[in-house]
Amino acid sequence: MDSREIKKICFSLGAELCGVAGVDRFSGAPEGYRPLDVWPECRSVVSFACRLPAGTLACQSPIPYTRVRNSLTPKLDAIALDFCIEMERRGVPCVPIPTNESQWDAATGRWRSIVSLKHAAQAAGLGTIGRHSLLITPELGSMVWLGAVLCGAELEPDALQPPLCDGCGRCAAACPVHALDGAELAQQACWDHAFGDDPERRTWCISCHACRDVCPYCLGSQNGGNKEERYAASRI
Repeated sequence: MDSREIKKICFSLGAELCGVAGVDRFSGAPEGYRPLDVWPECRSVVSFACRLPAGTLACQSPIPYTRVRNSLTPKLDAIALDFCIEMERRGVPCVPIPTNESQWDAATGRWRSIVSLKHAAQAAGLGTIGRHSLLITPELGSMVWLGAVLCGAELEPDALQPPLCDGCGRCAAACPVHALDGAELAQQACWDHAFGDDPERRTWCISCHACRDVCPYCLGSQNGGNKEERYAASRI
């Protein structure tokens, strides 16, 4: 099988973006969280994404954004599972990476996916990670939710994207808890502020996405005109 066939399967299952990375592109990942650490038979990583509707950013209620995010998680997991099943029918073993499941990495003091989906997407040429720690894609900006599969076949990798974030700093300035003031995201500060129970609504919700709201490339570099027009569009 080649990369084109792989992508055709992925798109048929509902993915909107898909790319391929070689395992050599993960040498800088933390020890224990590289594809070969998870599955020694891995030869390629297939990354894919679905669109996160941008209209949810403009809602006064946090419920639409929260429910869309929560619905995308099982959708991406289902795509990963079905992709693995389809590949196994073709004689190629694959392993799905959970879309939204973290474990504590005591060595670095951070929560991590067993393979970083953002870094897998960047390694597969879908986009680049911005100052706000979100993946930015040319087609959809940061309005994506990500999935990945470890593949037992050696596939031709996609070209890497040039950096899409220009380091304007709007995301850091907009963060109400200064989680972007350091060299990397202050993960726990961000999570404690943005995710949790809303005592007024008595429901769990995502109450903050300020960094995504103000990013000039929230909707991607291929959508709209100049940078300032895209920034205005991202504010809805």
